[in-house]
Amino acid sequence: MLRAAGIGTGDEVIVPAYGNVEVAEAVELAGARPVFADIDPDTYCLAPASVEAGVSAHTAAIIAVHRFGQPADVARLREIGGRRGLLVLEQGESEQAHDGLAKRRAHAGYLNARLSGVRTPAGSERHTYQQYVVRVPGNGRPDRDAFAHAIRARGIDCRVPVKTPVHRLPQFRRDVALPETERAADETLALPVSATLSRRELHKVVSACNALGGLLQPAF
Repeated sequence: MLRAAGIGTGDEVIVPAYGNVEVAEAVELAGARPVFADIDPDTYCLAPASVEAGVSAHTAAIIAVHRFGQPADVARLREIGGRRGLLVLEQGESEQAHDGLAKRRAHAGYLNARLSGVRTPAGSERHTYQQYVVRVPGNGRPDRDAFAHAIRARGIDCRVPVKTPVHRLPQFRRDVALPETERAADETLALPVSATLSRRELHKVVSACNALGGLLQPAF
């Protein structure tokens, strides 16, 4: 799509650093340079204000990535693109993400109402809960990693969704301030939310997490 739009050598494309390295790689394969913008802390998608701050005379496009089932603010990004003469592309979810949507939303509601000691996802009527991502607040320690280790020991299949932001990978290293991206990479943890989960399995997730909640102190 970038090549078809004539984007290549000498052009810059604004992309998120939180998430897919493939997006930055695609920009480089087209011959352009990826420029990393920060994310919205609730949706984990590009923050329009950060995108606009990153626009330069060489910017040709913006790639919005919908993250974990939360949609990016494409309307705002298109408004920026329209004013600046930039192409706005989207990387969307697969169709399979909508299979079992009602169940995943019901499971997310169950978890939202019962989990403590973690920050549950910001709700949205458009959220498809492709992943159920919570935050485990740090306090100068790797609390998220310790928390993950502890609930895995209790039989909960959890994972760190983004271990290293793209702008910290050797091939894309940039000296750029992306505080929300860094914070999300340190704090986020994906818990089970599959449509196939039983109520007993959901209760097990809640019990394992809440048993550790009192050990965590939010950072202020």
